Amino acid sequence: MKIQPIRQPWPGTMTGRERFRRQMNSQGVDRCFNMEFGYWDENFTEWKMFRDNGIRSNAEADRFFGFDRIECIGGNTWMSPPFESKVIETRGSSKILINGDGLLAEVPLDGHDTIPHYLKASIVTPEDWKRCREERFRRDDPARKIDVAALQALHPETRDYPLGVYCGSMIGKIRDMLTFEGLAYAMFDYPEMVEDMVETCCVLVEDALDQLLPHFRFDFASGWEDICFKNGPIVTVDFFRDIVMPRYKRIRRKLDQYGIDLWYTDCDGDVRPILPYFLEGGINCLFPFEVMGCAHPGELLDRYRGQLRIMGGFDKIQLGSGREAIKAYMESLVPYVERGGYIPFCDHRCPPNVDENDYLYYLDLKQRMFGLDSPMFRR
Repeated sequence: MKIQPIRQPWPGTMTGRERFRRQMNSQGVDRCFNMEFGYWDENFTEWKMFRDNGIRSNAEADRFFGFDRIECIGGNTWMSPPFESKVIETRGSSKILINGDGLLAEVPLDGHDTIPHYLKASIVTPEDWKRCREERFRRDDPARKIDVAALQALHPETRDYPLGVYCGSMIGKIRDMLTFEGLAYAMFDYPEMVEDMVETCCVLVEDALDQLLPHFRFDFASGWEDICFKNGPIVTVDFFRDIVMPRYKRIRRKLDQYGIDLWYTDCDGDVRPILPYFLEGGINCLFPFEVMGCAHPGELLDRYRGQLRIMGGFDKIQLGSGREAIKAYMESLVPYVERGGYIPFCDHRCPPNVDENDYLYYLDLKQRMFGLDSPMFRR
């Protein structure tokens, strides 16, 4: 289906690729890079503008709103093959299923967006992990072979948009496999097992990077480490420093060989206790930087000035609190957009409680304040 945009791309004098690279390196740009992280599934049925225009996915929404293009590619760096996903039983308004990570999970029958209630993990003991590693984490699995030529055809060197390389997850996906509680116990009951899991994740990422890095000029690296909540990390700081961070350093060395400076990771919650070790390990950007679980982005951009960049950080609570709150929060971001190394957008998927007309106001305001005709860039 052809998407009829409701908004045109912001005018500019640079390509998106040039703009992104310069903005994230605190160099002069024509305007702010314009992107958003996406929307809850419910938005596609509850927002009239999405329903009326047949918008059913985040990719379609990006085109609908005329956002700047940004892409990322990577290899198969996790369980292969995954566990077979299947429904085990139905209980009232919930269904019990086994997901691809081998977890027994309870999810709503109506399918609305929510964090599943995990009941049981398939991997508990070192024996479980040994069997799973041999069956599902083989480095020589043909599914880990990347079709580089096909990706080059999709993303030629002449592209005008930023392209990133995915650097996987050293501990976040392990959390998915063991569950929050399971990882908390396993760090102390089976520390060698957990470190072997981290090492396995690192090696699979290294293998994918070895296939990709020689063939593309990437503009950034990305990762996913959802291991924090509102009270801090779910792993101990010592564990993160001693076990996880050294693996980041190995990946950082590969990125450095190919001139990739910017490396962001998606980690919700309060990252502050482990942020020094993200930075020491080579991860220098946070995405999408959840404000309620941590702080105003300016707090960390000021504290780690010259070291840290942030993508995201527009408080979704303020986005759902009306136009006055939206404007006040947008104004609080001005010094950081002006300084560089920061791209503002909603600090996670935009929830359906945000009024769709207020969301359009937010997009219009962002363009007025950070677009080509903004006083910030008219110099």
